[in-house]
Parts: sequence; C-alpha cells; structure tokens
Amino acid sequence: MRRRQSAITDQMTVRRLLVRCRVGRLASTGRDGYPYITPVNYVFFQDAIYFHCARQGEKLDNILADSRVCFEIDIPLAYLDLAFDPVRPPCQVHQFYHCIIIRGRAEIVEDLTEKVAALNALMAVHEGQPDFAAITADAQAVGLCAVIAVRIERLSCKSDLAQKKSPEERRRIADYLRERGLPGDEEAARLLES
Repeated sequence: MRRRQSAITDQMTVRRLLVRCRVGRLASTGRDGYPYITPVNYVFFQDAIYFHCARQGEKLDNILADSRVCFEIDIPLAYLDLAFDPVRPPCQVHQFYHCIIIRGRAEIVEDLTEKVAALNALMAVHEGQPDFAAITADAQAVGLCAVIAVRIERLSCKSDLAQKKSPEERRRIADYLRERGLPGDEEAARLLES
C-alpha cells in the first residue's frame, strides 16, 4: 500500500468493516485474459468470504479456470464538495471512505454442511432478523445454487480520512461536514477527529 498513513492494521476494525458491508466486487480473469468484475451479495463467515450464485456462468467458468481472485469492498463516507472551499481547484474535491482489498482463492463449496452453514449466514446477514426460516440440507434451493468461498491469502485495508492534513484542518473539515449534515457526514466527522 502506497499510503501507509491510511492503512488499517487493527484486525477487529477490519472484521467490523467486512461484516458491515453487504455487497462486494469479485474480480476474476476471463478466458479472453481480461479482468471480469461482478458485484455479489456476500457474508464474511468463518474467516472467508461466501456468496451464492447460479450453477453456471462466466464467474464460475473463470474460477474453475483460475481460482486466483480479488475481492473488494468499500464504504463511502462523505464527499468534500466545492462549497467547503470555493476557491480551491475543482480537482481537489474529495471522497472519504473505507476499503478492503482481498487476494485469495475462490472455490466451489462441495461440503454440504459448509454450504448450508454459509447459506444460513448469508440469510442471517441480509434478512437482518433472527427469526428467518433456516435453510436445511434437504431444501431444494441448496441443490439449485452454487456457494463460493474466497479463502483469504492477503488483505489490505485503508481509510481515507484526511490523514495528511493538520489536526486543525481535519477539525475544520469535520465542522463543515457536521453543519452540512448529509448522509455519512456525521460518521466521517467523528472519524476525522479521532
């Protein structure tokens, strides 16, 4: 990572960000040699990324040909617009965010117990309520879908929160964001001041 001051190395923070997101982007290599990126609903479960998909398709073909993948999540926080400082050049507007980039190997989950557990973990996260009807191994849907596990080999995580700015400038930005009050502004302001 080029911007070391932006790196997040605390594993609890990394885990919180992985759990917080619901959609990530899977990058695989296509037969034509080009990268292929697709968004997927996922769950971080048992130290791996799990998602489900159809039993046939381009991403599965790519994974079967080359299991090396990259998986990315991001959490946009607040956008620092021109109104913050109208005399600044337009190219200095800025987006504050968190992101994680994972390099690993993707595999189709064949073990039925692991597959059902991953599907239930996906349901629990996406349903957001504890009383959903659990998926069982004999459910027809289990046989109709594929479950993919991305086994993490390397991970980098960063937050862009104006780390290169002085404490006074960060406070000024935080005050502006709080006053503006758009979605994400309060969280970004709090993080800028921490």
